[in-house]
This record gives sequence, structure tokens and C-alpha cells, in this order.
Amino acid sequence: MADPSTYRPAVGSIPESPGVYRFRDVGSRVIYVGKAKSLRQRLNSYFADVAGLHPRTRQMVTTASSVEWTVVGTEVEALQLEYNWIKEFDPRFNVRYRDDKSYPSLAVTLNEEYPRLQVMRGPKKKGVRYFGPYAHAWAIRETLDTLTRVFPARTCSNGVFKRAGQIGRPCLLGYIGKCAAPCVGRVSAEEHRGIVDDFCDFMAGRTEQMMKRLEREMAAASENLEFEKAARLRDDLGALRRAMEKQAVVLGDGTDADVVAFAQDELEAAVQVFHVRGGRVRGQRGWIVDKVEEVTTGQLVEQFLLQVYGGVDEQTGVGEAGEAVPREVLVPELPDDADVYVELLEELRGGKVSLRVPQRGDKRSLMETVERNAKESFARHRVKRSSDLTARSLALSELQEALELPDAPLRIECIDVSHVQGTNVVASMVVFEDGLAKKSDYRRFSVTNGTDDTAAMAEVVRRRFARHVKDEQDRRDEQGVAAEEGRPRRFAYPPNLLVVDGGAPQVAAAARSLEELGVVDVAICGLAKRMEEVWLPGDPDPVILPRTSEALYLLQRVRDEAHRFAITYHRQKRSTTMLVSLLDDVPGLGETRRKALMKEFGSLKRLRAATVEELMAVPGIGRRTAEAVQAAIAEPADPAGVADPGGAAGPADPALETTTAPSGPAERGTPRSGAGRTAEVGRVAS
Repeated sequence: MADPSTYRPAVGSIPESPGVYRFRDVGSRVIYVGKAKSLRQRLNSYFADVAGLHPRTRQMVTTASSVEWTVVGTEVEALQLEYNWIKEFDPRFNVRYRDDKSYPSLAVTLNEEYPRLQVMRGPKKKGVRYFGPYAHAWAIRETLDTLTRVFPARTCSNGVFKRAGQIGRPCLLGYIGKCAAPCVGRVSAEEHRGIVDDFCDFMAGRTEQMMKRLEREMAAASENLEFEKAARLRDDLGALRRAMEKQAVVLGDGTDADVVAFAQDELEAAVQVFHVRGGRVRGQRGWIVDKVEEVTTGQLVEQFLLQVYGGVDEQTGVGEAGEAVPREVLVPELPDDADVYVELLEELRGGKVSLRVPQRGDKRSLMETVERNAKESFARHRVKRSSDLTARSLALSELQEALELPDAPLRIECIDVSHVQGTNVVASMVVFEDGLAKKSDYRRFSVTNGTDDTAAMAEVVRRRFARHVKDEQDRRDEQGVAAEEGRPRRFAYPPNLLVVDGGAPQVAAAARSLEELGVVDVAICGLAKRMEEVWLPGDPDPVILPRTSEALYLLQRVRDEAHRFAITYHRQKRSTTMLVSLLDDVPGLGETRRKALMKEFGSLKRLRAATVEELMAVPGIGRRTAEAVQAAIAEPADPAGVADPGGAAGPADPALETTTAPSGPAERGTPRSGAGRTAEVGRVAS
């Protein structure tokens, strides 16, 4: 624990200008980013009386070993720089907004030739327009079921769409009038996009124009004695009115606003937002905030405005968190520098923005409703947090005791190898921090030298920790760019515990690799799948954890996640390898054209689904070659070996291309995970 007085800046050296400051730890990693109207006044508050600081703030300043700052011209510039640095460095002591659950949105894929309406979760994508988020996916499907009667846009997947075009027959929705069936040419791409545009206008709140237009068309059809058309338009009007009735009018003046409320304790806060567009509640979203320092409600509002609306795309008006800046933001308490935040929001929106606390009337009533939702959400989270924290803390303490570790293993990495009889050897590395998966740190490796489990395991461990050793050398080099700039490095954090999927041979191989690299501060254990035994380096007998042990359950979750991730990569690689081998036998198809086909279609499944015309669209492929390709891939060589990759995929690091293989007997042709044995002839080890 550092003494803040050892790195306190000299008196008078801190400017009084606005700016952004960064605290770093002994490893030069940024652990806290903050902004200040006066850097001198703000930074001096951290060093005046450490004992009087909030416990979390005191932990931050005692963890840090240096502080630096950057002077900017205005407070708005400070806000933008603070947002960029928080996004870049992900400081552990900054307040973080994380979704309290995965909220689905209604997405319209405007970036496709034939846009699709669908339920979508996760990060927002460019070229896709979103409505919501909704509290439940069924609410979106119910809305779509009602509106596709009036706006018959496609809702099918790309595979279904392409297959319908190939056979010349639409799906059921096309027959019952809930899809315009562009797949079979009933409408052109331009006509279908017009349908989608009308749908977007209706969802965006321009409902009155749509209703009046349908009423005029219905009246005109009736006058022309087209009674069937008039009846159809009448039913469409009824469907639109039903859809509108499900969205309660909460603000009669047609206000566009986001209404924000908080519920909190000393450790965390729950945030709820109602998105009101055209006076109706169009969506709802929630976050859970980790309070890593003492913050007021006004400061939580600051972080909300910065993180939820920050980084808005100039073309779409949607921020990093996927939220567009509305005309009005209603909050329970104004931040100290409210004018600065209003200026930032107006800059992001490109128009007037009102930030205020509602005092009376409908808006105050709506704020109270949002507050009730925040309190209910927080109560549910606290119950879940209590049980989760207890179980995770118990698991980590049990692991520490059972494996005789000096500290609880707060960061656990697990390596798993997957292969089929020594071919297509790949490996995965998954990371758990505080007992929870950290998917951003997942890595996958392609093993070239390892022909069995132990050799592959040794190679993976050696390559993973060789990067760690290199990072440590760069950090100690004062002239190194990484140490100078403090940029986050992908493998700067070594684990407290390295888990390998396997028994004594795999553990011994991993231990040898660490010993060769001189890494002595990482504990190793192996989990043998057959009896769920825990093996330690050099021990002739395994450690047997009770079947009801939280520690064993944690190790099993880590191992199973590593196995899932390895199998995903292995199947993907097998599919690519099979595609290459099938195309090798096609006459007249050279390496250049083969690469062009692989780049265009990517997988054997997509290539099989392609028509001759689609194959001919690839440069250099004529009709005769396209027909030869179709004939070559018509009969799969190994149907069980082809699978679409699924699950979370961490970024593949070229310098860490390695593979971990669990061992043990399994059904032929299917990668499986085992422990304590290498691959046998006629068996598959993964």
C-alpha cells in the first residue's frame, strides 16, 4: 500500500485551469480518470487528509503510485477527454454503467438490400435502426405480429430468404399477407424499402400522418366501389390503433424525453430510464452502477450523461450505449456543472436540449413511476448480489485453502486443447475475474507443433506467458512506449491461478513451460474430468474437493467454458479445412479463385447454399467452373464435422496463436474434452 505523500505533486506545480487527470499504479496502469474545473483544487483534495477520505477513494490513492494531468481549454473539452480516456483505459476505480439485464430492441437492418425486421440484443451496429429497448422480447414479436399486417416487410433470416428465392416459393408469411415476399419478386427492392420506411416512420411517432393517409385511401376506395380494398384498409387502421393503444400516452403534449431515476446504497446504484417519444413510452432500460468512490446523485447523473450519450455518431445521432439524445432529459438532481453538460448534449444532438428536474404535473408523476421501477430493480439486484457474492467469495476462499495459495485467486485463467486425432489442433484460454467470466480477455490459439495433449499444452502456456514476460520487460523499460503512454496491454495481468483441462501429464507440461520462462508467481492446477480430481505440479496424488464444494463448482464452470470456446474454434477450423480440401479437386479452379470463393462465402454451409449465378458473381468464376464447384461439394465428406461456430469469441491475437487440448476418449469425429490421457488411435481428444 503506497503512501500518497510519496507521489504528491509539488506545491504550486498544479495549474488552476480545467483539465483531466489520471492516477496510475506501480505497473503504470491507469486506475482512475477524472475531470476538474480547477485541477489544483481537485487534486489537492486527494492529498489533504487521506484518513478523512471515503474508504474507496482512500483505497484508490493508496493503490496509485503517480498522478498526471492534461490541461484543456474548456470544461466541455474536459468532459470529452474524460469520456475518451475512460473508454480507452477502463480504469478500475471509475463508476461504470453495466446493463442490469439484456434488453432487446426492435432492429431494422437498413444496411441490407432487403431490410429485415428482427429482435436484436447486444451492442448497436452501424446501418441498423433501433426502436426500444423493450422490457421483453415477446413484446417486440407481438408488435411485429400486429404491424406486419399493415407493413409487410420481411422478418425472415438471410438463409430462409435465400432458400425461398432458390425454390421460387415464399414462406407462410408471404402466403397470409404478412410479408410482401420480395424473395420471389412480388415487390422490387425499392418497393420493399418503401414499406420499411413507412414502418420506421410509424415507429418513430409519425402516426397521425399514417392514419390520415389510410383514411383517405379507404374513403377513395369506397367511392370507387372497391369495397374489398376499403375493408382491407379498414382492418389496417384497426391494427394500427391497437398497436398505438399498447403504448400508453404519458405526456399529452407529445414530448420527446428521457426520464432518469436512481435507487442506491453505499456500494451500488440502480438506474432506470423511460424513453418517451411523441408523448408515449417507447422503451425502457436499466443499468447497475458500481460505486467505487463516494458519489452524490448529481455525480451519478454526470456519469449517466457522459457514458450513455457520450460518443454520439454524427450521422445517426446514437451514442456508444445506443441512446440518441432527446430534446429533454428529466433527472432527479442536476449536476454541479449543469450548463456544461447541456452544452455537451446540444453539441451531440445538434439542437436545443433541456436538462431539468420536474417539479409538478405529468412529468413529475412520470418521474415517480420511474423511481418506483428503479427501487424494484435495485431490490431484485440486491437479493441476487447477496447470493452471488456469498457463493463466489466462498468458492475463492475454498480454492485458496484447498490449493494452499497465498491469496484468493481473483483472476483465474483456464486453457483447453481441442483436436481430432492430432489434426486441426486448437486451444482456448478463458478468463474469470472475481468468479465471473471476463469475455473480453478470452483468446484462442492455433497449435502447429503440438501433436498430443501435453505437447500442445506446453506450447500454449509457453506462448501465453512469453507475452506476459515481454509485457513486463516493456513496463520496466522507461523508454518503452507502453510504459510512457500507459496504454492498456492485452496480457499485462498475469493470473493468480492457471487451470489446465487434464491430469498430471498436462499439469507437468504447463509447469515446465512456466519454469522455462522463469514465471514463479502463478499457481497451477489441473482438473481431470473423469473423477473431477484436482492435480497439482509434483504431487503424486490429486486433491479431492467435496462434490458440494463451491470451489469445485467454480473450477467446473471455468473448465466447461474453456471447453466450449475451444470446440467452437475447432469446428470453425475443421469447416474451413474441409472446404479447402473439397475445392482442391475442382478442375480449372486455381488457388486465386479458390481464395476468392472462400473470401466471398466463408464456410462450406454458405457455399452449398449458393446458386450457380451467385457463384458466377465471384470474379474469375464462369458457369462451367460454378457447376463443377456445386458438383464437388454436393456430398459432404463428414457431415458431423461441420458446425457453425457459436458462443462468445474473444479477439484472436496473432502472436498468441496456440491450442489447448483436453484429453480423453470420445465418439469418433466429434471433439470432446477429457482429462489425464493423450489421444488414442481411433479416438478423439479435445
